[in-house]
Order: sequence, then structure tokens, then C-alpha cells
Amino acid sequence: MGRSFSDYDESDVRVRPGKSKRPRSKNRPTHDDAQFGMVVAKDRGRWGVVLDSGTRVQCTRARDLKRVSIEVGDRVGVVGDTSGAKDTLARIVKREDRTSVLRRTADDTDPYERIIVANAELLLIVVAAADPPPRTGFVERALIAAFVGGVTPVVCVTKSDLADPSEFERELAAMGVEVLRTGVEDGVETLRELIAGRVSALIGHSGVGKSTLVNRIVPEAQRETGEVSGVGKGRHTSTQSVAFALPGGGWIIDTPGIRSFGLAHVSPEEIVQVFPDLEEAAQNCPRGCTHLGPPADPECAWDELDPGSPTGRRAGAVRGLLEALHANNEWELKQLDDKR
Repeated sequence: MGRSFSDYDESDVRVRPGKSKRPRSKNRPTHDDAQFGMVVAKDRGRWGVVLDSGTRVQCTRARDLKRVSIEVGDRVGVVGDTSGAKDTLARIVKREDRTSVLRRTADDTDPYERIIVANAELLLIVVAAADPPPRTGFVERALIAAFVGGVTPVVCVTKSDLADPSEFERELAAMGVEVLRTGVEDGVETLRELIAGRVSALIGHSGVGKSTLVNRIVPEAQRETGEVSGVGKGRHTSTQSVAFALPGGGWIIDTPGIRSFGLAHVSPEEIVQVFPDLEEAAQNCPRGCTHLGPPADPECAWDELDPGSPTGRRAGAVRGLLEALHANNEWELKQLDDKR
């Protein structure tokens, strides 16, 4: 006798089996046994992680984190073989929330921003007093990236024996940016004390002495150094961000030679908010004021500030940052127009 329609249930339905023999489930493991540590290196789908126990392990990334960026400086949870033995692989299954992010563009034609360092407390901007001379535009963009990214900037001046960087230092002092002459031992010692127990990122154009400075702070780092060429450009000696443990605790992250920063995500308001006295003065500006001053903003309230006062000097210095941001955005708009 045949079966009626009501006699059938879901067990009678034929389903084409998937490639995996394991049943699919919406329940994901919690990985409560994960060990946490910091990402200290990244290279072609592999991450080096130093666990809080001190063990360094090589890791892959869990499938669930395929769309989650894992960068040097990130705090991550790791499961699997965490022995650190040769040829073993653990797996990154969690990434903690970031406290700060440093972004850049890959080159002058790349519209996409890339995160190169996470969770840094200090951004050490290395410039040379001469050979090559300080590139104020680069420093200004680096300061913007630091302020907006939640990182405290510190400018490290090398080769101060070749030229006097005093005027350059005064411009930065108006914004409360600390400047250290790291070409002399006193400056290096002050820097060691400043970065002890903290996570610091190091950036700078090739040829300014960035790798040399890393080697002085962490001799076992043995970073390759390059001489400056005849046209004032150094060889790129760092190709990947990598973190080195400091002798007294903390980390210093050496980054690749950086040409530019992605600033499209930054608004003038975000820069002004970093400085409470300027933000307060801006309350008296007309709507839509960009604080660039005349002729762009002839009624900017910052023009009423005493140029000799700390706030007045800071307004002048911050205008330099805003001009750099404006110039960068103008360049980006031109690139868009050229593509239309």
C-alpha cells in the first residue's frame, strides 16, 4: 500500500551531501583556552606572535577572521600548538579591540589606506637635520596621522652635527610635540627612558638613520642600514614592519620606508579637536570655516589671537597641518577628476 503525503517527514528528503563530512553548525567555538600575545611580525600569510608567557609562535589566521586585518602590534588570541617548536603552527582565533591605528597609502597613486601598526602609544618620527634635510610636509602628515590615530608623536632628529635644527624644533614645540636630538648619546638615552615599557612605532624616510637608531636602542635587532645616494635618497632597508622587545620591557616597531600617509579619512575638525584651546577659539568662527586664514577664511577667529601667545603660536603651527591636509585632499580630488 502506498504512503500518503502526510506520512513523509524531513528524514525522507534527499539532500546532496556537501564536500565536508562534518555537519554544519551555527555554533562557533568560544576558544576560552586561547593564549594571548602580541603580533610582532607578518609575512605572506604567517604571523609571528609573542605570547604573554614569552614563547614565540608562528601562526595562521582562522577562517572566521579571513576579513579581519591582523597587523603588527595587535593583541590576539591563539590556539593549537603553542609550544613554539620548529615547524609548528598555531592559529589566531581572536583579535582584541585596538587602542590606536597608524595608516598610510602604499604609494602616491594608491587610493586605499593600509594599517601598518596597531596599538602603538608613541609614534617616533625620524628626520635628519641634513643629508637629507627635514621634509616638513612628511612630518606634518605624520603628525596628522598620529593625532587622529590616537598616538603621541615624538620627533627624533638625527645628524644634528651637520646642521642646527633649532628653528625646526621651535615650530614643533608650539604644538606640544617633543623633539629629541637622537644623533647624540644624551638624546638616545632620553629616548630609551621615554619608550621603556611602552609600544612605539618608528617611521621615517630612507636614509635618515632610522635603522641605525633601532640598532642603537636594540643592538640585537641588527637592522640593515643604507647610505644616502647622490641624489639625497637612501636605499629602502626595511620592507616589513617588525617589533623588537626592549631590554627594559616594551616594544619598538620598525616600519618600512614610508612615502606618504592616507589622509582622506581625516577632517579639519578632527585635527582641531586635538587642541582644546584652538577648538574653543573656533567657536567664534563663521560656519564652514576651515581655519586656513586669509584669503580662504578672512573671518577666522584664530586671526584675533595674540601671535606671541602659546595659543597664537599653536594656531599658526596647526594651520600648517590643515594646509597639508587641504593640499592632500586637493590632490585626491584631482585624481578623481582625471579618472572621470
